[in-house]
Amino acid sequence: MIRIALGDVAAATGGRLTGGADAAAEVTGVVVDSRAVASGDLFAAVPGTRVDGHDHAAGALGSGAVAVLAERDLGDGVPAVVVPGRVLDALPALAREVLARRRALPAPFDVVGVTGSSGKTSTKDLLAAVLAPAGPVVAPPGSYNNELGVPLTALRVEEDTRALVVEMGARGAGHVAHLCGIVGPRVGAVLNVGSAHLGEFGSVEGIAAAKGELVEALPAAGEGLLDGGVAVLNADDARVAGMATRTRARVVTTGWSTGADVRAQDVQLDPMGRARFTLVSALDAGPGEVAVQLLVHGEHHVSNALAAAACGLAVGVPLDEVAAALGRAGAASPGRMQVTERADGVVVVNDAYNANPESMRAALRALKSMQRPGGRTWAVVGEMLELGAAARDEHDAVGRYAVRLDVSRLVAVGKGARPVHTGAVLEGSYAEESVWVPDLEAAEQLLADELAPGDVVLVKSSNGAGLRVLGERLALVGAAGGAPAAGGGAP
Repeated sequence: MIRIALGDVAAATGGRLTGGADAAAEVTGVVVDSRAVASGDLFAAVPGTRVDGHDHAAGALGSGAVAVLAERDLGDGVPAVVVPGRVLDALPALAREVLARRRALPAPFDVVGVTGSSGKTSTKDLLAAVLAPAGPVVAPPGSYNNELGVPLTALRVEEDTRALVVEMGARGAGHVAHLCGIVGPRVGAVLNVGSAHLGEFGSVEGIAAAKGELVEALPAAGEGLLDGGVAVLNADDARVAGMATRTRARVVTTGWSTGADVRAQDVQLDPMGRARFTLVSALDAGPGEVAVQLLVHGEHHVSNALAAAACGLAVGVPLDEVAAALGRAGAASPGRMQVTERADGVVVVNDAYNANPESMRAALRALKSMQRPGGRTWAVVGEMLELGAAARDEHDAVGRYAVRLDVSRLVAVGKGARPVHTGAVLEGSYAEESVWVPDLEAAEQLLADELAPGDVVLVKSSNGAGLRVLGERLALVGAAGGAPAAGGGAP
């Protein structure tokens, strides 16, 4: 974090110093977990549904915190910046101040935003690797993509940071616009528009409207790719491509079609489902073509890689360095297509951090691409959350899709996933091919009894459904002799 005096923190947030806080004391970081406090940090006391950060102020100060960012006076001897409203509203104000200080420095600095219904985290991880050749990069850990995660990520920017990557999630209209108002992106990528959070938005059109808030927030196009707003749009998604009319920025398209500015051709998958392709750029800042070999698993990562490549070119990374960085980018975020080859010859694909209909289908296709001669493919799927009234139909469709792909065994786990099994049966699955089990323990026992060497098992669900734990347990079987597969990646 760019060092900032406590008095300037108060000025930026509209707060007041209490408890003997020293206005000249320097803040070198901001944390919301009192257990993670280091010397010089500002502890943001965020009230939660179960834990109130204010109750942990003393512990944070004892661990070296300079002061507490608080919503109320904590008394004598407890140095604090007391803000007039919520700490959640003060953190964005402080982030804007830190970013303004970075932008005031002469060295180049870019903010790149990424949004979409699926693939945000994997693209963010690829993008962080692609931008690294240009200089130090700040990117969020995991899916730090909401009103708390985005300002906390921005507050990690330092004087030498070359680029800030921001993942932007949304559960309603205005959410992406709010996040853009905090960080002010120059480059923004919209990956796709799907059914994630359909229950909150009510329609896919509503989702598209919300995702497009990113390109609406970008600055106007400049004379070249490197000095004005750049909107990176997926030409293979009609709703995303249509966002070109909603932005003042220069539009750069990505995709598999020959008309895309940054495209993939000659795509091939290796036996572990990792894509090899020729990356072709028609952009003035990086024309040409170069070979790319991804480490992450699944053909769907080609689209993510194209978005990361286009953003890298927009920041000034040469095409050959973009390709090399994509080839080095492996596991970065847990629970996303993490591939482990066990000592007993079973391959476990843990992709249970998140799920929606589009990512579920992509994971099933990746599973099939990894099938080994003589081995079986297992899809162990849990509930996809936040689909609203469409939940039953979407789960049913997943079961039918698995049958059409000829997945060897389908295991639907939990009450919410029961329509997956129903859909598979109605599509023509035999009794031994699809089964429903009530919980994680029953699924684990079934797999322990029936998995055999050469099998590949995918574990996929929304995070709230809890199957990520099953994926972790399966990967640990025989861990003393097993090891992660080479190139284990995260989408």
